[in-house]
Amino acid sequence: MLSGRRVLLIIGGGVAAYKALDLIRRLKERGAVVRCVMTDGAQQFVTPLSAAALSQEKVFTDLFSLTDEADIGHISLSREADLIVVAPATADLMAKAANGLANDLATNILLATDKPVLMAPAMNPRMWGHPATRRNAAALAGDGVLFVGPNSGTMAERGESGVGRMAEPLEIVAAVESALAGPGAAPAAQVGYQNVIYQGQGAAPPAPGFGRLQPQGPLTGLRVLVTSGPTHEPIDPVRYIANRSSGRQGHAIALAAAQAGAHVTLVSGPVNLPAPPGVHVVHVESAREMLAAVEVALPADAAVFTAAVADWRVAGAAEEKIKKQGGGGAPSLNLVENPDILASVSRMKAGRPQLVVGFAAETEKVLAHAQAKLARKGCDWIVANDVSPESGVMGGDRNTVHLVTAEGVEDWPTMGKDEVARRLVARIADALARGGVKAGGKRGGGGQSGAAS
Repeated sequence: MLSGRRVLLIIGGGVAAYKALDLIRRLKERGAVVRCVMTDGAQQFVTPLSAAALSQEKVFTDLFSLTDEADIGHISLSREADLIVVAPATADLMAKAANGLANDLATNILLATDKPVLMAPAMNPRMWGHPATRRNAAALAGDGVLFVGPNSGTMAERGESGVGRMAEPLEIVAAVESALAGPGAAPAAQVGYQNVIYQGQGAAPPAPGFGRLQPQGPLTGLRVLVTSGPTHEPIDPVRYIANRSSGRQGHAIALAAAQAGAHVTLVSGPVNLPAPPGVHVVHVESAREMLAAVEVALPADAAVFTAAVADWRVAGAAEEKIKKQGGGGAPSLNLVENPDILASVSRMKAGRPQLVVGFAAETEKVLAHAQAKLARKGCDWIVANDVSPESGVMGGDRNTVHLVTAEGVEDWPTMGKDEVARRLVARIADALARGGVKAGGKRGGGGQSGAAS
């Protein structure tokens, strides 16, 4: 997605500057051309030589360089990039940029650029929460600057924790990809962001005046709930029951909905994926935790249940690791049924989303099982896919799905999971514009909500 795209990375003077080196590597892996600018403060934490070795490009540090500035280098650097990324974006850098100050190379570039800017703040929690920083961030957002993070966690200062950690490199990469999205998704510079991207694991709610990624699109002003990934049901402190799901399809749907203008809450089981930019992510482990998070996230205009929720859990998980007894045979596990999240939401008498979409991951009789699930659950649509071992769907990048509704079945061609997500979101937007749809079947019980990898 980033092949040939030019990213100018401004590395600010904070402890998180070491993460910028990994960010260079991650961007290069995806084909981006990365050039680096380092502030004086950044050079106290990492060296220009390290950034140059990883980027395979010259690193720029001096506003008054006799060679670089002979041709007004800060102007060419500010215009030649497709996107400028500031990581870490310190409180000082943000303050200077918000107020139009330009006393070094980095701030001159930010003042002279006509390209989109993405900032990844990193600072002490009290600095991030200070009214001056909030005002500066709001001013930058009003000028069209995009933000990713900050996250919540432990700080470099002993005993300090809170919101202020720089977003992880893969989270920043996802935000870069969103900002430079190709055909089928509006680029960040053109979708008219109204406020900052606010995301991050465990991040506190935004302060007044802060919002999430809000491009203008067919879902503008609407709320969408998405579940994704597997659930882990503990057997003992080290073992659990789970389904094989990477979460890629659910995360792609959440991102596509955010790019279409929706306020998106993603309730995610344990996955090895970055948080989609512009999406509020709630991390859970078990099916019961997922149901509780879904109930908190409601009301919503549409809900898409892609999570591969475990159908059963152990009635009483052991508090200590179950030890193997020589010659004693396998332990007996008493299983009980987990709550049915899809059916629970579909049956709601008050506060039910206008559109409830489930996923059916099947290994045989895909359409027959999906149609039965549509009637049994009482949801509006079922997205059915074949997850048999030979399909390669679980953990893969492509998917072949069938959209099952009360009106019939639509067979979609095999496509990437991102394209499946955009196509499904487009159908959701069209249905909501028409006032929702008629529920696909009777309210009823049954197994879990299905799964998407």
